[in-house]
Amino acid sequence: MSEERTYLELSEEGDGSHKFYEAIVKGTEVTIRYGRIGDRGRIQTKSYPTPEKAKAEAEKKIREKLRKGYELAVMGVRKKRPVTRREITSTRSTAKTAPVVWKFASGSPAFGIFIDENRCWLGNQNGRIFALTPTGEVLQQLRLPDGVKCIVADDDWLYAGCDDGKVYDLTGKIPRVAYEIASDVDIFWLDIKDGILGVSDADGRVVAIDHEDESQWNRKSKGNHGWMVRCDEIGLYHGHSHGVTMYDWEDGKSIWDLPTNGAVLFGWQEEGTVYASTGKNQVFAIAKKGEIQKIYQCDAPVYSCATAEDGKYIFAADNQSSIYCFSESGERLWKLGTGCGSAFSMQFLDAHLYIVTTDGSLACIDAGETAIEAAKTGTIPEIVNIKAPENIPAAVASNTLETTRDTNGGVLVECVKIKGKLRIRVIGEGYDPDFNVQFPKELREEGARYVVEEVRESARGGFYRAFGNIKKLI
Repeated sequence: MSEERTYLELSEEGDGSHKFYEAIVKGTEVTIRYGRIGDRGRIQTKSYPTPEKAKAEAEKKIREKLRKGYELAVMGVRKKRPVTRREITSTRSTAKTAPVVWKFASGSPAFGIFIDENRCWLGNQNGRIFALTPTGEVLQQLRLPDGVKCIVADDDWLYAGCDDGKVYDLTGKIPRVAYEIASDVDIFWLDIKDGILGVSDADGRVVAIDHEDESQWNRKSKGNHGWMVRCDEIGLYHGHSHGVTMYDWEDGKSIWDLPTNGAVLFGWQEEGTVYASTGKNQVFAIAKKGEIQKIYQCDAPVYSCATAEDGKYIFAADNQSSIYCFSESGERLWKLGTGCGSAFSMQFLDAHLYIVTTDGSLACIDAGETAIEAAKTGTIPEIVNIKAPENIPAAVASNTLETTRDTNGGVLVECVKIKGKLRIRVIGEGYDPDFNVQFPKELREEGARYVVEEVRESARGGFYRAFGNIKKLI
């Protein structure tokens, strides 16, 4: 039986798209394959009553993609976007073991972590994201198409940066694409503040992307391999192989540039200070005015760092599976082994230090004085080992939408074309009719209306942000 194949691609530097769509008609079956260029992608097959109906349906889908900017292409000409994974080197610590309370095995090395009072989030290189309670009970799991670079919070929004070049909003039932990074950017790290995204890459560049997923500016720092990027209301702090550079949000102008002893591998920030951990065994505390406040000395290259109580304590993790705690003045208070690999990322909350590691663990460490003093003598609690659950289905990232006829319990928004671009505007009293709504590009369809769980004005003003679940109004 003969088959007809139509292969399309969308790869634009401006908005970061780098994906394909293929329709295959074979008799009464239509097979759709789609995904990131260079990958196998996802496959969906559907049967129709007659070959004619199957062909008509395929042609309809192709026309829809062509209207969205896809073009006929030859498979294999465009290459897969570059992806650099952080080098995984980790040895066993010679220090006594830290008081690990519980440990969750995710199944793959993990970079992404976010901790709040209710949930502990982990994202690993297999693209799996888990949410646990502070006591280690698994509540939820999600699946993204590629490895998770990081998990970052922006007010009540939670985002995951993925190796497929996309940033996913995790606030709804299903992960939605919030930002799509240009295909020539080999993403290292990202951060978000008031809906504005900062991205660092393998070449030492840093990019600012606005709430409409459009690039504001692009700068090359003095160094390369920029793992650190942190954002606040004032600017963007970029850590690279030569040090840390601060850029102004509005125009990307360099405000200050500070060299460090060794390449910056990770960054943390508090209100008035940024912390940069380096490959030369140090953590730099840098005032946001551009002055070095303190340098904390470790015994090996520092993969990650974090602070407690506005910098009262500084934590660091090296590539030898050790964790350090320093006083603000620079005194090393303790050094202990993790027992589960080196910590790629960490966060402190409520007297506990949470780490995600090279062996894929999310570990909760009791950082209270009593537990630490006991650990120094070799006395540690019995660890509760937690495995990934089989009874909790994973919510998969998707651009499909539930439909509804009910506008109650949500905010009605509409997709309109303004100056050639699809924008989302709120319909209803009490909202500024000229404000755009930050809304997934993949879901925008001219003339369509949607019911959004919530719409909130950005803290910086000038636009709204969609929050939570989205349904298409029919």
